[in-house]
Parts: sequence; structure tokens; C-alpha cells
Amino acid sequence: AITLPLAAHQCRLLAQLENLQPTVKNLAERLRYEVSVRGKQLGWSEKVARFHYKKNLRRIMTELYVRDNCHPFKATLLVWVQVPMWVCVSLALRNCSVGATGSEVQEQFSAGGALWFTDLTAPDSTWILPVSLGLVNLLIVEV
Repeated sequence: AITLPLAAHQCRLLAQLENLQPTVKNLAERLRYEVSVRGKQLGWSEKVARFHYKKNLRRIMTELYVRDNCHPFKATLLVWVQVPMWVCVSLALRNCSVGATGSEVQEQFSAGGALWFTDLTAPDSTWILPVSLGLVNLLIVEV
């Protein structure tokens, strides 16, 4: 419920960033020309001209990010939500399976399955669940 809207938001941000690339390229070329002309007028060295070019390009990029509200760091929000969720779910599953020392929990796991996996304490001999989980994760990554 939380990660799907964040994934959609991340895709929108990445599309906006991709759409900015031609504008950035044109502005960078124009800035390179302006800095080289100004550098020749003022007698700047190559190092000073490069410094002014990078400084002004960063300023222009920041202005574009603010204008379009698509800073690249916002695209990492999904990772900052998914990693803690993955850790919590992994720890919860580990505690349910390994940390359960009571016989009541073991009995529920051995009798609480469904379909072809009736015993949750036994390994999946058909490999259906691990393979399907891997394929679903691959699909999520590729989409």
C-alpha cells in the first residue's frame, strides 16, 4: 500500500529528469561557449574557466530541478522505505519460523498450509514458491 504510490512517483520523477536532458545539454553547450569567451576576455586559466563552468552549470541544474520539482534525490525515496520494510519482514519471518520454541506454534506451522504445501515446516520439494517469488521479484525490477 505504501510502496506502489512511491514507485509510481519515482517513475514520474525519472521521466521528468529524462525529459530535462536535452535542455541541460543545450544550456551546457551555451554555457561552455559563454565561459570560454568570458575567460578569453579576462585572461582566465583553463582551471579557473572549468571552475566557473562547473559552478554555473550546478546553479542552472538546481534551478531546473526546482522549476520542474524533480530533484534526483527524490527518486531514492522508494529505497529508503523499502529497505526498512524488507528488514522488518525478514526479521518477523525469521522469528516466526526459527524463534518459535513453543510446541503450539510448531503444530500450527505443520498443519496450517494450503494447496500443495500442507506442512509449513517442511521444505518446498516442488520449488514452486521459490521460483515464483524469484520471477515476481525479477518482474518488479524490470518494470
